[in-house]
Amino acid sequence: MGTIRFYLLVLLGIACSFINTHAIIPSTEKIRLNDGWEFIRQDMANAWEAVRPVRVGQPEMVPFWTKVTLPHCFNAEDAVDPDVNYYQGPGWYRTSISVDNPYQAGRVLLEFEGAGQKTDVYVYTKHVGTHVGGYDSWNVDITEAVEAFKKTDVCLERYDGRIPIVIRCDNSRDTEMIPSDMSDFNLYGGLYRYVNLVYTPSISFGQILISSSTDSKGQVGSVRIKTYLYAPQDFPRDKTTLNVVIKAPDGKEIYSNQKSDDLKLTMESDEITIRKPMLWDVDSPMLYTCEMTLNVNGETVRAIERFGFRHTEFREKGPFYINGKRLLLRGTHRHEDHAGVAAALTEEMMVEEMMQIKRMGANFIRLGHYQQSDIILRLCDELGILVWEEIPWCRGGLGGERYKTQARQMLTNMILQHHNHPSIILWGMGNENDWPGDFETFDKEMIRSFMKELHDLSHKLDPSRMTAIRRCEFCKDIIDVYSPSIWAGWYSRSFPDYYLMAKEGMDVTSRFLHAEWGGDSHAGRHMESDYQGAGNAAKNGDWSESYIVRLFDWHLKEQENMPWLTGAAFWTFKDFSTPLRPENPIPYVNQKGVVERDGTPKESYYVFQSYWSKEPMIHIYGHSRPVRWGEANEKKEVLVYSNCTEVELFLNGVSQGVRKRNSQDYPAAGLRWNVIYNKGTANALKAVGVNNGKVYSDEIVQSYVTEKWGKPAKLNLTATVLCKDTVLIKAELKDLNGTPCLDSQDYIEFSGIGNGILLQNLGTAGGSKKVQASNGRASIKVSRGANLNSPFYILAKSGTLYSNQLSLFDSDGGISSVSVK
Repeated sequence: MGTIRFYLLVLLGIACSFINTHAIIPSTEKIRLNDGWEFIRQDMANAWEAVRPVRVGQPEMVPFWTKVTLPHCFNAEDAVDPDVNYYQGPGWYRTSISVDNPYQAGRVLLEFEGAGQKTDVYVYTKHVGTHVGGYDSWNVDITEAVEAFKKTDVCLERYDGRIPIVIRCDNSRDTEMIPSDMSDFNLYGGLYRYVNLVYTPSISFGQILISSSTDSKGQVGSVRIKTYLYAPQDFPRDKTTLNVVIKAPDGKEIYSNQKSDDLKLTMESDEITIRKPMLWDVDSPMLYTCEMTLNVNGETVRAIERFGFRHTEFREKGPFYINGKRLLLRGTHRHEDHAGVAAALTEEMMVEEMMQIKRMGANFIRLGHYQQSDIILRLCDELGILVWEEIPWCRGGLGGERYKTQARQMLTNMILQHHNHPSIILWGMGNENDWPGDFETFDKEMIRSFMKELHDLSHKLDPSRMTAIRRCEFCKDIIDVYSPSIWAGWYSRSFPDYYLMAKEGMDVTSRFLHAEWGGDSHAGRHMESDYQGAGNAAKNGDWSESYIVRLFDWHLKEQENMPWLTGAAFWTFKDFSTPLRPENPIPYVNQKGVVERDGTPKESYYVFQSYWSKEPMIHIYGHSRPVRWGEANEKKEVLVYSNCTEVELFLNGVSQGVRKRNSQDYPAAGLRWNVIYNKGTANALKAVGVNNGKVYSDEIVQSYVTEKWGKPAKLNLTATVLCKDTVLIKAELKDLNGTPCLDSQDYIEFSGIGNGILLQNLGTAGGSKKVQASNGRASIKVSRGANLNSPFYILAKSGTLYSNQLSLFDSDGGISSVSVK
């Protein structure tokens, strides 16, 4: 704690009005406007078309609007619809809100946590704000517009005193904006993050920046607080007081101060010294709290900001240190994307995803390739996950002044809005900026010049954090930390070459961090191979889970033997949509995730958990592999991924021996057995692990096939009732003799008509109407429609093969099958 002094001083710099417009509003009182919205996915002539009176049977009834809740994305389904290009264009939202400001002469603001990609805001037909950029937070002061509308007859007669809000979002293609449409992800449209209604007094907090630091041993902590007030009009300085309270992670108050004279719109504290602060670390993310209260004429507004003390260091030609100790950064990547909602994740979805990442054992994440929700950064602070966050200057080259202005603005907004998060250690300037295509000319020197400008701007805004980029060799000398492109075993060479490739990258880089490695895997696809000598699998491989677990396994083994390595972040945690990959096993999905687009873990998730997690775990490879094949009495390899010190495997109740875990004994850290399956029958596998005297186990059942099969000649459809209103449909390719074609990767397409809903366009192996077979199989779910007495008909095809037709939800609740010729 120690002696603390706190004086408010004038800080020259960024204008108050700018800070408020582009800031996350520091207020503890926000109202999420989730309900009561309507949406139309097309352009309107103007805002009047959205608010004009509608008479039944008259022309103004059309076009029709759809009721939606926020967050909402234009492209929740069409981003992964195999038959269309995803929509890029305008969309309009409308609602009406009750405005009842508890503060006398207070302000009314709408806060947008993120909207894509260009947004205009109206109160009735009055244009009140605009924003360019799909990923940073921003807000609009609607006070005067609200007061003016309340005085109109329309307000009382049509809206019963409520305030109509109209919003136009637009994700149209525009090469003079970032990110580029050449990026390997969708540029979504819509109000896909939360919209908040915020009331403040006549003077309130515009932004609060907390700079905290400590020495490498954590003996002394230093804090400075910059406070920006928002006051569009003059305020009674003699009746305004500011209270500041700092609390330690244990809740103990360690500092308080009140200031009631000479308040300025922009202020900075003297240095605050804290002796032996509780340090923020990945294993113990200690968070301090700064509580600020502004009292104006007896009315108060509160803001709470959290911060932490940690000392980080990227050593040249060496590893990464936090609080004086070496830490291997074990990382992944994340896009804001999820099955069924695209970018419109709820807070609950975000929490579950970040908890999955933490349970996997990760301590680092690169947020690709844009500023992400402040909720994600808050979770990283709480969970102990270090962050590389970047602006969306991604591919395409370099545009003109409008392009560069947006890039500068988004970098400024990202740094100022997320400045207080102790989890952030790197600001990213761009990604793959060596990729041309959006402009006739591609000038490396101009890109270098602008990269240097952004690098300098970043250090000016935040001297405490380093800059980084990935894959742009001609700019690597400009920034602080660099990641070359190394995809051993996927886009180049074979994965046993990884150590050499990483060492080569480190040798020519001052500070090396390996971002993006791994490969695609189609959930549920497994092959009988040890992949000796396999390489360049993106082009030549089978995209199976069997291959990718071995690639990941090898990399993780090697990374434990690189004392010079800062860390590595595999690409990516979760499958996500992309307009650039229509020919993938799941069309328009980048399948490099270790979980599917809906968060369902693939087998590879448990490989990482076995290396990274401190919580005991055990997992037999093959939970999504019901069938294996080979010769009779052929020994088949069984892999168990576990962090237990020893594991015993049982096959049909018979012990196959005990193995000791050794991370350098590839594959599966020595936890592997060669066993003989019983032909055809169910083979029960059970793995039992011991860790610190406690027992952990896992079980699966697999059948074993010895029959040979020919080319696919039949497509068979079956149905399983999951519950009263949901049926699982399975399609299976077989040869002329009816033998399943277990290595088939042919596309299978589902279609249906009638009283049911095909649960499609989810971008998952079991939620896509067109999908490559996994071991000759594919599946999809159907839910019952509103008419309980009408059936739903479904069939599938694969090339020229057509399945039998199933009739679901008959009046008697049964399922019937009809052959299709």
